[in-house]
Amino acid sequence: MTQNDSAFDALLAGVERFVRDEAIPRESEVENSNEVPPDLVARMRALGYFGWSIPREFGGAGLTTEQLVRGAMALSQASVAFRARVGTNTGIGSEALVADGAPEQKRRYLPRLASGELTGAFALTEPAAGSDATALATSARRDGDHYILNGSKCFITNAPIADVFTVMARTDPSKPGAAGISAFIVERSMAGLSTSEPYEKMGQAGSPVGDVILRDCRVPAANLIGGVEGQGFRTAMKVLNKQRIHLAALCTGPAMRMLDEAVAYTMTREQFGRPIAEFQLIQALIAESQTEIFAARSMILDAARRRDAGEDVTLEASMCKMFASEMCGRVADRAVQMLGGRGYLSGNAVERFYRDVRAFRIYEGTTQIHQLNIAKITLKRAAAARDMRAGNEVARAA
Repeated sequence: MTQNDSAFDALLAGVERFVRDEAIPRESEVENSNEVPPDLVARMRALGYFGWSIPREFGGAGLTTEQLVRGAMALSQASVAFRARVGTNTGIGSEALVADGAPEQKRRYLPRLASGELTGAFALTEPAAGSDATALATSARRDGDHYILNGSKCFITNAPIADVFTVMARTDPSKPGAAGISAFIVERSMAGLSTSEPYEKMGQAGSPVGDVILRDCRVPAANLIGGVEGQGFRTAMKVLNKQRIHLAALCTGPAMRMLDEAVAYTMTREQFGRPIAEFQLIQALIAESQTEIFAARSMILDAARRRDAGEDVTLEASMCKMFASEMCGRVADRAVQMLGGRGYLSGNAVERFYRDVRAFRIYEGTTQIHQLNIAKITLKRAAAARDMRAGNEVARAA
């Protein structure tokens, strides 16, 4: 069951009010303290933001993919830290359970993720695997009613503060690539799991990222997601296809905010006796940014609707993530240019977002990996279409 139109419209209006009245006024506080203040975390819990995409039967809002991305575009117009604080629960931190979890696993964890009692994290990336997720080395060995996990993960959003982790590990070392990978639910309290201190980063203050270390970590066999070995990579791809559309929306919200900030500045900043917004070269920067934001938003909504209709959106998700993350970087650069010297000074939203959004082109697959993915899918489909045409010609000749 999902939100009906009127209920979602009310939710979206509430998000816009929260961003305008509560989040944006405290962005400097988040930047200076390097955390989202506990009272605002509690506020987002009370508003239900942690459970947007979790089914209503488990205490979530049950948003469709289209509703999720529309909400994400609104929330991400505030500092990146706000959406990151709830984003793992509404995305990669819960989606494996939503997609493939066994009934008991869902009942145990999803209500607590939806309420924000637990913070989730998705532990896939490894130091030596990089962009080839199937090359992961983290192992999971069966030992009676438990699995023993060993390995390490890096660049994990919310790792330093997460309570529960979706961990990808190799259960069958004899099977290379994706075939031997399984997914596990690992709680922070389980012996053998630890996390690093948060990284020092270029931007995204208030959004902790770190390592996850597994040293003879004992995980109950009941925490194997879906109860079946060897399905972990398939689960991961389900998670990432949705997350890439979600992340594309989270790239588009900051672009909207930066353009709004830049336009407002150009309408009041005067040179040669008139606002610089009247200068045609400034107008070109505005027009290019507005057009690209519209293109990204249109792509994302189309891909989300396709996913809600049950279509395979692997190609569309990759294209959305690549385009929206690159678009956001271009808008950030133009916004700084429109602000001139002021855009390079700390203490304004454009300068902060300029640093924050650079990571978008790297995580959830770099732009270069998405280029390869898009090309491979396109070529595979073209080859299949060619073979089908050839088969039809043979059949007609017979």
